[in-house]
Amino acid sequence: MKVVKEYCHSCLRYAITNPMIQVFGLNKSFDTKTALRFFSERRIPVQFVDLKEKEMSKGEFESVLSSLKKATGSLSLAIEAMTDTKSKDYASIAYLDDSEKGDKLFENQAKLLKLPICRNGKDAATAGLAQKVWESWK
Repeated sequence: MKVVKEYCHSCLRYAITNPMIQVFGLNKSFDTKTALRFFSERRIPVQFVDLKEKEMSKGEFESVLSSLKKATGSLSLAIEAMTDTKSKDYASIAYLDDSEKGDKLFENQAKLLKLPICRNGKDAATAGLAQKVWESWK
């Protein structure tokens, strides 16, 4: 792990740059703003990725899916955890099988994912607001 000096509000602190917390979401999403506020209040550095400008790569998507699979216990539960069931476009994937749902989620990330998607390295990820989990990421 590499330690880097980082300036934050007139104080010098050291942050471990590996692993970095990534927040995938939309600028207009209130849940994404809540997640960014949560991390900034605790002075935890994050990398924000706006899904309207740049979507997750296939590797990032698979990493989030596999870490959610570890947390939930199965692939179908991980896909359900990532899917926004309140979305207008949910009807398009509601009756597909799991492999097709995963592909459809990857293709329509901004419309179908439960935001924010927060990832702590390759080991931990959350979909939606999960402040109790984020508190353990310090």
